[in-house]
Amino acid sequence: MLKPTLALVAGFALSFSAVFAHAADVLRVSAIPDEAPTELLRKFKPLGAYLEQQLGMKVEFVPVADYAAVVESLAADRLDMAWLGGFTFVQTRLKTGNAIPLVQRAEDEKFTSKIISADPAVQSLQDLKGKTFAFGSVSSTSGSLMPRYFMLQDGIKPEEFFSRIAYSGAHDATAAWVQAGKADGGVLNASVWDKLVAAGKVDPDKVKVIATTAPYFDYNWTVRGNLDPVVRDKIKAAFLALDPANPQHKAILDLQAATRFIETKPENYQGIEQAARAAGLLK
Repeated sequence: MLKPTLALVAGFALSFSAVFAHAADVLRVSAIPDEAPTELLRKFKPLGAYLEQQLGMKVEFVPVADYAAVVESLAADRLDMAWLGGFTFVQTRLKTGNAIPLVQRAEDEKFTSKIISADPAVQSLQDLKGKTFAFGSVSSTSGSLMPRYFMLQDGIKPEEFFSRIAYSGAHDATAAWVQAGKADGGVLNASVWDKLVAAGKVDPDKVKVIATTAPYFDYNWTVRGNLDPVVRDKIKAAFLALDPANPQHKAILDLQAATRFIETKPENYQGIEQAARAAGLLK
């Protein structure tokens, strides 16, 4: 049996140390791609700078291609923290067994989805029967799972009720599709709807809300379960310290569509797990 040379052992130790140092010095953060990549980055930059200041370490935003990539990256320790929807958190928790939800926006305790249409003849969800409809991503809590769940509870099976279903991939894309007439109706999260209207990207005189879902728990910031507890506690404290009375903090909170952040726990998402199982999205 060959014995490793001293040089080889030293080289391995150096390499291992470099990897460990990288992991310890950089917090790798991502988010489900529920909006355009440029928008996700714009929202994150001030928050990333704030976290760097509070943690005393570099914070790097790592864009991902789709929802599944966030789950896989957290499970494989390629990410340390991610902004997840409720359903994506449930998927991550089931896959890793130990992912930890740290904080959520106060608004995420009672989140809703908006069903919209630009068809003047459509005044309610029932008026969309036999018409085309757009969900967001298949893995989106507010753009697919919960609206579908509530429809099923009301006796509406989307594949039978609508003439055609499409998945836009993101909330802003759903609104754009409906406004352009690519879909007769669609559903997106309430927070993005409000933001699009405020930014003038959707004309509320043309596109109107025809229904709002019942409330449910949704988004949170989740860390991988084996993240250093000291770092984890510092991250939580940094979010909880964001004060809307502080102008710098207010700017960060506004970009996150948050009045403030509050603590959360895995039990808050049991309802979403039940909805996902009822919809056949979890085995």
